[in-house]
Amino acid sequence: MTGPAVPTPSALAALHPLPLDAVRFDPSGLLGGWQQRNVDATLPHVIEQLSVYGNLDNLRRITGDTDAEFKGMWFADTDVYKTLEAMAWSGTYPEFLTDIAALLEKAQEPDGYLDSYYQVERRDQQWSDLGFSHEMYIAGHLIQAAVAAARGAGAPQLVAVARRFADLLVRRFGADGADVIDGHPEVETALVELYRLTGEVAYLNLARRFLELRGHGMLGDGRFGPRYWQDHAPLLAADEATGHAVRQVYLLAGAVDVAVETQDTTLLAAAERLWDSALASKTYLTGGQGSRHKDEGFGDPYELPPDRAYAETCAAIGSFQLAWRLLLATGRSSYADEMERLLYNGIAASTALDGRAFFYSNPLQLRTGHDGSHEDTPSQRLTWYSCACCPPNLARLMASLHAYAATTTSAGLQIHLYGAGTVTAGAHSVDVQTSYPWDETITIKVLSAGDGPWTLSLRVPSWCQDARLTVNGSLIRAGAQSGYLPISRTWKAGDVVTLTLAMPPQLVAAHPRVDAVRGSVALTRGPIVYCLEHADVPASLAGVAFEDLSIDVGSPIGLGTGIAPVTLLPTLRPRTAESDLLYRPLAPGGAEGPGATVPAIPYFLWANREAGPMRVWIPFS
Repeated sequence: MTGPAVPTPSALAALHPLPLDAVRFDPSGLLGGWQQRNVDATLPHVIEQLSVYGNLDNLRRITGDTDAEFKGMWFADTDVYKTLEAMAWSGTYPEFLTDIAALLEKAQEPDGYLDSYYQVERRDQQWSDLGFSHEMYIAGHLIQAAVAAARGAGAPQLVAVARRFADLLVRRFGADGADVIDGHPEVETALVELYRLTGEVAYLNLARRFLELRGHGMLGDGRFGPRYWQDHAPLLAADEATGHAVRQVYLLAGAVDVAVETQDTTLLAAAERLWDSALASKTYLTGGQGSRHKDEGFGDPYELPPDRAYAETCAAIGSFQLAWRLLLATGRSSYADEMERLLYNGIAASTALDGRAFFYSNPLQLRTGHDGSHEDTPSQRLTWYSCACCPPNLARLMASLHAYAATTTSAGLQIHLYGAGTVTAGAHSVDVQTSYPWDETITIKVLSAGDGPWTLSLRVPSWCQDARLTVNGSLIRAGAQSGYLPISRTWKAGDVVTLTLAMPPQLVAAHPRVDAVRGSVALTRGPIVYCLEHADVPASLAGVAFEDLSIDVGSPIGLGTGIAPVTLLPTLRPRTAESDLLYRPLAPGGAEGPGATVPAIPYFLWANREAGPMRVWIPFS
């Protein structure tokens, strides 16, 4: 069994994913705990909501098993498919998986078409509005669920359904068919994975054709112009990430998959160029992407307002999956670094501690008096959304999270994400003990070594300026490192490797062109971004408006505990306003009051207490 993205042996790939069962996270660790919460709480909750909000009945309408009205978004089928994928990767709810597969087989039309909205509600409009219909997007998620069912659950029932839909796409839109693309990229990466599963080259060719057709304006202007759906310039010519953030990262994931399978280095370079443009000036400190609510899209370079951050959860998940594909293709540690940043911040913040409430957008600031009455900008996580793409997307990522932790090459084993558990690559097996990211130390014990020498490579994140590596207590390397630390030797069972990644608290400033946070700093420690939350403001600062607190950058930042295993303890001071006027003549700054130490909590834990203001970027005097 293999995981979500598995390049063929002949592909252009520097690293190779491990079998799905090769990594097992310990539920007592943070990553393993998230996976356990996903099984115990998130998945049951999502399944319940699919019934409550009509997603399953939408499909039963096709078969005549209910006469209920269509409910939800016109692409609501995808919530079902992402949930099926989560079940397959986690090995849970096999009866539900089988039952829904049978329902889909019954609902599918003879030619392979399957879309509950367009089969009943708009039957005469099939394939008529590809800019917004999401018909291929739906097919993509069905295909990914089928691949997961075959690989993860050993249950290939869905594959026949997915292949019939994919074959329909090939007949209608292949080389001899119509020149069209879907407004929401996603089917491209799914088709490549179906090719990898089945060996049917027609699926790979269709994915490549969709990529080549995009960028020629065939979707028209729509509401937001062709940049919205990345149809303004061919992939090879586009110079920056733009438009709807989720669509952009899904498109790039498909481009990397096609480039890897066709060994197209030019296409791979284009995907890297666009990804680099996003990271250079269009990505939040948390890894979130998308600064505009109106089109859920990337803004201009350096347009990164914290309080108006859209930073959609699905965009963070798509970015994580894209970074994984780029890591496999190139072996560059920077992609694993970005996966880590996204995982612990932009993705983790989306889910409540109980696993049953979620953020769709992820702001980096919530102001005092914020009106959180609308689901577009809530003050706390919601149990579901009218457009519920994010919760089942989170479920499928968490279910497959262990598949992203490590890779292999002919030389040995590479570990990218650190979590307590075991990792096995052929004859090589290691036990990982760590409280990372709270603790600086990762201890790796060799359980089985096989014959002959091999290389264990450990990632040193770019944020770490002081790494220390020992083998059986002997110092191997110390000081500033970057990328991976390879250790090549003839290993023996019982050998112990200790990697210490120094993670002192740090103050981070944004590029001066990020006007929205000029004069502010953020707090980080290791991979974790921290924030201030109103619940932690001490009594000594009672009566001071949350927005009038500033950080004393000259005071040391201590470590403490509380809602998280590690909190940061900066000193804050109230700023005295010269006037209550919204705008006033410039005058020397007001005097500051006495300071107080205020806990800063990991950003991903905010909004788990009573509603109130929060900020990542803190003004300094």
